[in-house]
Amino acid sequence: MPHLACEQGRRPLLLLVTADQRGDSPQSVPVVERIRVPGVGAGCSRTRRDRVLADKPYSSRTNRVYLRRSGIKATIAQPRDQAAHRKTTGPRGGRPPAFEPEADKQRHAVATRCDKLAVHYQAIIHIAANTIWLRHI
Repeated sequence: MPHLACEQGRRPLLLLVTADQRGDSPQSVPVVERIRVPGVGAGCSRTRRDRVLADKPYSSRTNRVYLRRSGIKATIAQPRDQAAHRKTTGPRGGRPPAFEPEADKQRHAVATRCDKLAVHYQAIIHIAANTIWLRHI
C-alpha cells in the first residue's frame, strides 16, 4: 500500500510502500517523521513540518496527538463516525478538532495504486516523482 507525502507544489517528498494489510492511519507518523527537505547549499536538511493536510483515514486520535505534540498544524477532516462517537460520549468526548476548509482545499495531490506487485508500483512512483522534480529544474 502506498503512502505518499507531497509538498504544496505537488512534488513528492517521501514514498513509503507497505503491505496491503497495513492501514493508512498507522503509517502517518512514520511518513511524517521521515520527511527531509534538503537545505540550500551546505545547510542541514529541514525536518520541521509546518502543516499536514490529510484525508479522513488519517484522523485518528493518535495521529492528532502526535502532530499537536510536535507543533505541527493539522488540517484533517473528521469522519462522521468519529464525530458521532465523540457526541455520544457527552462532555468526555471533548471539542471537535480544529478544521480549516480553505486550507483543506489545498489537499490536491493524489496517488492511486495501479499494480499488484509493490516493487513495480514503487518503480512507477519513483519514475513519476523524478519526472515531476526535473520539470522544476
